[in-house]
Amino acid sequence: MRLAYVSLHWPRTRNSGVGKKIQSQVAAWNEMGHEARLFMHSAHHEPATDLIDAEYFFYPTSGKLATEFHRILAARRMLRAIRDFAPDLIYLRYGIYVYPVHQLMQIAPVVEEINTNDLTQHEGLGRLYSLYNSLTRGILLRSVHGLVPVSDELAESFAFAAYRKPFCVIANGVDLSKFPPLPPAKNLVPRLVFIGSPGYTWHGVDKIVDLARQIPDVNIDVVGYDRLPDFEPLPENIKLHGYLGVDQYQKVLATADAAISSLALHRVGLDEASPLKSRECLAFGLPMIIAYKDTDLEDSGGDFLLRIPNNEDNVKTHADAICKFAYKMQGKRVERNFIHALDQHNKEDKRLRFFESLLKS
Repeated sequence: MRLAYVSLHWPRTRNSGVGKKIQSQVAAWNEMGHEARLFMHSAHHEPATDLIDAEYFFYPTSGKLATEFHRILAARRMLRAIRDFAPDLIYLRYGIYVYPVHQLMQIAPVVEEINTNDLTQHEGLGRLYSLYNSLTRGILLRSVHGLVPVSDELAESFAFAAYRKPFCVIANGVDLSKFPPLPPAKNLVPRLVFIGSPGYTWHGVDKIVDLARQIPDVNIDVVGYDRLPDFEPLPENIKLHGYLGVDQYQKVLATADAAISSLALHRVGLDEASPLKSRECLAFGLPMIIAYKDTDLEDSGGDFLLRIPNNEDNVKTHADAICKFAYKMQGKRVERNFIHALDQHNKEDKRLRFFESLLKS
């Protein structure tokens, strides 16, 4: 098959979880004998060397109306390039509609990847963008040939089930071959690590600060934040590392006994997930503290996951359980046989078979 992968609006960098996911998907399709090309509709980003390999259609950002005008022009250029490529199928990562991307349907069948409930998450963008998304999301969802939600919860949500489209649930994965398990840490005092990014309330970094205050005998590293002014003075057992590249944060992970994943998905109305950074941490062998149902690992067995409730008070009520888990995981790493379900190669094989079934129907 000739496959066009389309991503809208956001620049995807090599070190970002989404950037790595997209690159690994396209690479896997090509390795499996298909011809795949990535088309990126994106705001300008510097330096360009940060970005993943793709055919880019950039637009400048300068005021809402001017930005929207330039986004439309960039979308038109992208559509022309995709027509010239003449794909058998187009794989679209969900993004807020921009005119005239509905014309993708005139080029080839479109399958849309669903990574979140946009109706709740986009409320954080403000009233205008949230209303715009609510009014325009159906333009694409009514016309696509199929959906690939990353969780059963999203597949069953009325936000998407109402469109009655064929779907195939494929959670986020990781290329296990690129993430060798790290040796167990040798800490006298347990050490936890969290990797996140500012601006995402569902990460729950505020809860991690509260956790540090409740369990002062456990050290916590936070990657992705260089300051947390709303929570100062920070407790002495929490250390902020700021943004780190993969080689740098791998060194931090190597010193940890376990990792903390997103703690506040309830803030965007979700209870099931497969966060990309959690996949990397598990691939490196770190046990994990989660506050959601993991789509791939619900029946995995083993004692490497601690699942706490998905509510606002989860850290306050389960700080003692987290502390005990941190001590229990000292000197341990996740055995590979427990996380085979995360492997990206198997997921892409499943995705491609779904594509083929849609083209035959």
